[in-house]
Amino acid sequence: MSKNIILNHQEIEHKIKRIAYQIYETFVDEESIVIAGIASNGYVFAEKIAAALEDISPIKVSLCKVTIHKQNPTAAITTSLTVDEYTDRGLVLVDDVLNSGTTLIYAVRHFLDAPLKKFKTAVLVDRNHKKYPVKADFKGISLSTSLLEHVQVVFDNESDCAFLS
Repeated sequence: MSKNIILNHQEIEHKIKRIAYQIYETFVDEESIVIAGIASNGYVFAEKIAAALEDISPIKVSLCKVTIHKQNPTAAITTSLTVDEYTDRGLVLVDDVLNSGTTLIYAVRHFLDAPLKKFKTAVLVDRNHKKYPVKADFKGISLSTSLLEHVQVVFDNESDCAFLS
């Protein structure tokens, strides 16, 4: 299969900065928020958003790694922060690609067990093939693809890219 690059490193950096500004605008009244990234690429994307957000705003950012079994999303979900550490705070759940919405909806459900001030979602690529009523509040790019196509994001420092295969 051939690979068609849909976002190069510079475009991904631009999307990260834009999403960081949108998060800042949404949470401007908050002193601190939690950026929760779904392991593994979602967490890398969350780290990049958190770094950009800290560059442009006074908001204190706590990073949280969300571990979910993607083939069995009903299995126990673990987070690097305790429930008390994100209770009554603003939270942004981050993943690299929103495909069917399965991973995102189960991760959202996990965080709904705690009272949150505000809850938003962010993805780099939204594929528009959702099985569940979940949406990305902040997205880098929306892409209409066939079900046979696959979007992959590679975070490799200066070689970051997203491609379709």
